[in-house]
Amino acid sequence: MRLLPAIAAVLWSASSLMTITAQAAAPESGMPLPPAHAAPCLGDGTGYVRARIRGALNVDLNWKDAQLECEGEARPDGSGLRVSFAGPLPGNKVLHLVFGVSSAREGAPGRELPTNLTVLLEGGRVFATRGDDKCTLDQLSQRALPDRSGARAWRIEAHGFCVAPANAVAGGGRILVSRFDFAGRIEF
Repeated sequence: MRLLPAIAAVLWSASSLMTITAQAAAPESGMPLPPAHAAPCLGDGTGYVRARIRGALNVDLNWKDAQLECEGEARPDGSGLRVSFAGPLPGNKVLHLVFGVSSAREGAPGRELPTNLTVLLEGGRVFATRGDDKCTLDQLSQRALPDRSGARAWRIEAHGFCVAPANAVAGGGRILVSRFDFAGRIEF
């Protein structure tokens, strides 16, 4: 998986650079470059991420398929699914969103699923809910995708919200992701 090494590098960077205080800039006239990746999220134009983020980062995300990178898999402990997205912010920064969805299963729809959220701003800022009791997927659907690599692949679509903030892992600050919607890809 391409995103997971990048996320690990950002986490390491955040833990070693505790004084970084990156703030998302106000939207500029030009759209920043998308993250470097081999193909769009789903490739058929239907992938997306929309989110409202307030606090130490103030941004409304509206990423479309070609602007973002996504991947997903079972959580390492088998307790659900993990789906990751990376997309552009103004100032040529990249933001990563990682959703850990408890109790979700491969190919199964779901409602009211507890969700852990980690938000990583390239350059070292990391925010985490540190538990799945602060965010919820209201609705989760999955649809089988054609086989590309010998893995079982699914189009995953979800709508959710957080009721409590994600706190900075290092240093101060917090963000609230009051709503989010996404469509991406998971593989098993």
